[in-house]
Amino acid sequence: MPETINIRPAEASDLPFLWEMLFASMYTPEGEPPLSRDILARPEISKYLDDWGKEGDMAFIAVSSEGERLGSITLRLFDPEHPGYGYVDENTPELGMAILPEHRGKGIGTLLMQRAFEELLAAGIPSVSLSVDPRNRAMKLYERFGFTEVGMSGTSITMKAQVHRSGISGSRGTNT
Repeated sequence: MPETINIRPAEASDLPFLWEMLFASMYTPEGEPPLSRDILARPEISKYLDDWGKEGDMAFIAVSSEGERLGSITLRLFDPEHPGYGYVDENTPELGMAILPEHRGKGIGTLLMQRAFEELLAAGIPSVSLSVDPRNRAMKLYERFGFTEVGMSGTSITMKAQVHRSGISGSRGTNT
């Protein structure tokens, strides 16, 4: 029987894990040297979690039935003066997501996306954006949730999706 995965709102005690997931979300193509954790200190990266808990910030953690944190999804608004890599406009939150490597490919990303879309829908937020390297296998997941290319930032694609009920059906776990 497959393990039950719970998706819960992030708490203040999850902030170190969110930093770990921010680092894990940085795609490094196969054969390239791994990134240094020092990258988290760069302002263009640290702004994704600095002063976490501002108005509009949302995060959810995927947790195993044993309480192990497996991955996270974050949503944060940026402004034109300080845009994120997936910035579209100041009313569209940018999504960031990562799953621990040993737990990828098990549907956890789908559960996190479903929860994020449910919360965005409940908050009346009509769209969400993200930035992704086109070689990242998460592209298929994003496309399933209706994300389409709206631009480029460096070597990454900026994608945007409309938030609607059809993007959140078919849950394989539980949300608490």
